[in-house]
Amino acid sequence: MTRELPGPNLASIAEAAGVSVPTVSKVVNGRGGVSDETRERIQSLIAEAGYRSPRSRRLRTSNRTMVDLVIGEVRNGYSVGVLNGILEHAREVDADVVISSVNPGSMHLTDADEWADRMIDTGRQGLIAVTSDLTSAQHAAFASRGLPIVVIDPLNTPAADLPSVGSTNWAGGRAATEHLLALGHRRIAYLGGPANAECNQARMHGYLAALMAAGIPMRPDYLYDGPGFTPAGGLANARTVLDLEDPPTAIFAASDTIALGILDEARRRGLDVPRDLSIVGFDGTPLAEQTLPQLTSVAQPLHDIGRTAVRTLLQLIAGGSADVPRMELATELVVRGSTAPPRG
Repeated sequence: MTRELPGPNLASIAEAAGVSVPTVSKVVNGRGGVSDETRERIQSLIAEAGYRSPRSRRLRTSNRTMVDLVIGEVRNGYSVGVLNGILEHAREVDADVVISSVNPGSMHLTDADEWADRMIDTGRQGLIAVTSDLTSAQHAAFASRGLPIVVIDPLNTPAADLPSVGSTNWAGGRAATEHLLALGHRRIAYLGGPANAECNQARMHGYLAALMAAGIPMRPDYLYDGPGFTPAGGLANARTVLDLEDPPTAIFAASDTIALGILDEARRRGLDVPRDLSIVGFDGTPLAEQTLPQLTSVAQPLHDIGRTAVRTLLQLIAGGSADVPRMELATELVVRGSTAPPRG
């Protein structure tokens, strides 16, 4: 009786090359840590045996592109808007989107090589990271394996060659502040999100530019960052500025969620919004239409931001390049009931 031998596998190639199975796995998946001489010997044996990795076999049976997505909890309007745009465009082009288990707020703690190798092993061909803190080591690990990345509103400054998508945050911040100035407000506070977030910095600088153009000095006691774009952060900072001897008559919040916390604190104090306190948010999420009064907000094209990110990533996967390194889509100020001229 004769028995048909199984096809080539990592173990048989490792035995023929006189190395360990993990060493062969590193070569198959394009990882480092293998000498050039050993790598060449293993690659020669792989070609001679006709070995194909599980990933290559999976990709050969499907023409669909699979991309990884890092996004926070899909509870707020910002995340939902961006995610809907991502999924819609992916459906149109027959691409698959897989939600990553990596937490966008703690990406800097994720091992770069392990993450990139896991993506290769599971057949994912690129990454979209939303409001994340991608590190230079992670960027380098992905680049060395030919895995393109597109970031949306990163928390840290992205590398010059890393495509990013967002909105005109600076222009939106200036438009929000100019709206309050036009109503007659002169005591205007800015309550922001994380200090290191690129979008927060841009919105704050737009606010400062509008004050400067109007000849109004910047007051440090009217300017606060927060731990996140959350109602809790807005409420805590609102307490601080509203306790001042000379409190603001208007507040520009860096997000609609921050504005929600400010509205709660104003209600707790018995302040009339907008007569005692005008409030402007940012994002233009459905939340802005659900508050009482409805929230004046700088609307981001969240849906189009998601679509643009997918389109750009697929261009990179296909061997092309991003249209521009930084893509900014236009914002629009939507005036509702939370802003009015100051009382008196």
